[in-house]
Amino acid sequence: MSVQQEAGSGTATGVPLEVWIDQDLCTGDGICAQYAPEVFELDIDGLAYVKSADDELLQAPGASTPVPLPLLTDVVASAKECPGDCIHVRRVSDSVEVYGPDAE
Repeated sequence: MSVQQEAGSGTATGVPLEVWIDQDLCTGDGICAQYAPEVFELDIDGLAYVKSADDELLQAPGASTPVPLPLLTDVVASAKECPGDCIHVRRVSDSVEVYGPDAE
């Protein structure tokens, strides 16, 4: 089963997902920014943050951004490979984490 099928609801576009980073756990390795630079970026403080659709760094604690479907595989790989286990991907509709340290 593909990542899109796992996260999707059987529709062509799947379900809307969002991603956020827990900076308290971020190790600053930058793996996320390597996998999905359109979504993640390291700031001057050495920690990773998500970016808005218009490329603005979202630095508020718990700030989330939508996961574009074409980047879903890269975002999920970031969450799986993150040494700090700080990347959380959840459904927008009910805030249930589907990838990351709190996913079931």
